[in-house]
Amino acid sequence: MSDEKRVFDSNKYKQSTREQWETAAGAWHRWGGLLNTWLGPATETMFDMAGITTGSRVLDVAAGAGEQSIAAAKRVGETGHVLATDLSPSILKYAEQSAKEAGLNNVTTRELDGEKLTELEAASFDAVISRVGFIYFPDQLKALQGMMHATKEGGKIAAIVYSTADKNGFFSIPVSIIRRRANLPKPLPQQPGPFSLGGDGVLKELFLKAGLKDVESRVIDAPVRVKTSKECLDFEKESFGALHQMLAGLSEAEKEETWKEIEQELDKFQVDGAFEGPCELVVAVGTK
Repeated sequence: MSDEKRVFDSNKYKQSTREQWETAAGAWHRWGGLLNTWLGPATETMFDMAGITTGSRVLDVAAGAGEQSIAAAKRVGETGHVLATDLSPSILKYAEQSAKEAGLNNVTTRELDGEKLTELEAASFDAVISRVGFIYFPDQLKALQGMMHATKEGGKIAAIVYSTADKNGFFSIPVSIIRRRANLPKPLPQQPGPFSLGGDGVLKELFLKAGLKDVESRVIDAPVRVKTSKECLDFEKESFGALHQMLAGLSEAEKEETWKEIEQELDKFQVDGAFEGPCELVVAVGTK
């Protein structure tokens, strides 16, 4: 079918995404240690760029299991506050659990579509953050405008996204193999996905289009370092809802063969007894 005849159904996509994260919630929480090691440095850079400090009120959009929400809550202290939002209520329960285990009383959660942030009180946050979640919103501009609605004048909005597929082999290789085996068409222009905002200047341009000022972006090398390619595969297989969405049309046997091929391809990043999967991130910030 030609691109002209294909129509992207954002409502169906959102429902499917919600279902996948409801299923993967526990796994994403279990892999929190890896997420912290892998994404922690870029997350701290995002916090610095967003001016998050003691007393800040922070909105975390597409917060997932809240590993970065907890990090933000520790930074803002008892006089600050973090609201973690996500489309999946199950994954937010893990954010609540983590906050409780960390003895934090300055974290709350709310099930909320990232494109419906206008439901929040206007101008109520000093900073809004989103870590590798913004890329999956069907209407990214609408989501960004909602973030601006919730941000105080002079407040900052910051996001972390993957750069381009060629710089993110740990993820793009599984995606390309699944796309080929499932005979999936190439993504439509503007369709959400892991690399939808990774092109040179794309995220910065979106921030400017939304009306943000003093927009700045940085590229950060963030390789996925684990012991083996099998460990990386297990992480992605258990936690990455987007991959399971793509696999939905295959039989169980076909899925198993697909995972085997992915592991074989990931083996090339296994060097000197350790796995280092290429990953490059883009961090952008703008001021309301």
